[in-house]
Amino acid sequence: MGSDSEGEKAQKEKKKMLSLAPIAKPLAGKKLCKRTLKLVRKAAEHKCLKRGVKEVVKSIRRGNKGLCVIAGNISPIDVITHVPILCEEAEVPYIYVPSKEDLANAGATKRPTCCVLVLTKPTKGELAQEEQDKLKADHTQVVSEVSELASSLF
Repeated sequence: MGSDSEGEKAQKEKKKMLSLAPIAKPLAGKKLCKRTLKLVRKAAEHKCLKRGVKEVVKSIRRGNKGLCVIAGNISPIDVITHVPILCEEAEVPYIYVPSKEDLANAGATKRPTCCVLVLTKPTKGELAQEEQDKLKADHTQVVSEVSELASSLF
């Protein structure tokens, strides 16, 4: 029950990359993926997170702003194909991460999650102003990196 060897870790990474959907662009690199999942983890702690396709679509249609994080290894792909289009119409930045399992772990749920929306403003829970500012700073930093990545692709 120890940690995986380097070979096993490389094999798991390769398996994740092979199961990616062809529409998974812009895909976060290793560093951006870690930072994005860290942001999702913080948002889950502060209850500023919408999980699942239904909740995310509903929030975007209602005009909530944030960062949409989509898993790249969803099968069938039809489940999430409309989410990036919806995000572009609402001017909500979005990014793909390689694994739905990693996204679920970061979002504090055991079920694999297709997509999450990290809200810019906390919903019901009143956060301390300092925590709110930290979360917003992390959010803007990740969003700027995502927009740089997206602009280089298109």
